[in-house]
Amino acid sequence: MSRRKLNAEEKELWQRVAAKTERLHPQKQFDPEDFVTPTPAPKSRAKPVFEVLPARNVATSKNGRTSASLAPTIMDQVKAMPVQMDKKSFGQLKRGKLRPEGKLDLHGMTQDRAHPALTGFIMKAHAQGKRLVLVVTGKGKNRDDGGPIPVRFGVLRHQVPQWLSTPPLSGVVLQVSQAHLRHGGEGAYYVYLRRAR
Repeated sequence: MSRRKLNAEEKELWQRVAAKTERLHPQKQFDPEDFVTPTPAPKSRAKPVFEVLPARNVATSKNGRTSASLAPTIMDQVKAMPVQMDKKSFGQLKRGKLRPEGKLDLHGMTQDRAHPALTGFIMKAHAQGKRLVLVVTGKGKNRDDGGPIPVRFGVLRHQVPQWLSTPPLSGVVLQVSQAHLRHGGEGAYYVYLRRAR
């Protein structure tokens, strides 16, 4: 791309601007070497191209095996969700002081059966004006066979928060939180619904 040349009016304007400027450091002489960037030294090939980083989550199962996962656990993801509801009510919810107005048990269901059941239950509860419901997923069975690829257990436990955060459920769900021990602990979720309009 070539630069266009200044016309006579633009040159005159530039001359007037340049005449009114003052040097920042009048005692310092201009040295073109100050504006030359040094070339970086060539990198040594002795260093490895990549670095092995430690896994973020290392869990030990009951049989003593360790498994590493780079993704945060579903419990960490649910805990990291911002609080959308009233903070006082949320505190009562976390302590198990609020009683769920409905309960859906997904134990033993496949994903194909659980997703429509969850959608229907949440939409019906919202239409009935319920605010807090309990969804029981179970903790899941550890089916890790010791192979090279780690197997995530608790499929529904991991899927339910994702289903609740996508349409059409995301429009009626205000907050998802892990249930208190008296309502199922890690194997259940509180689902706090928006007010029906």
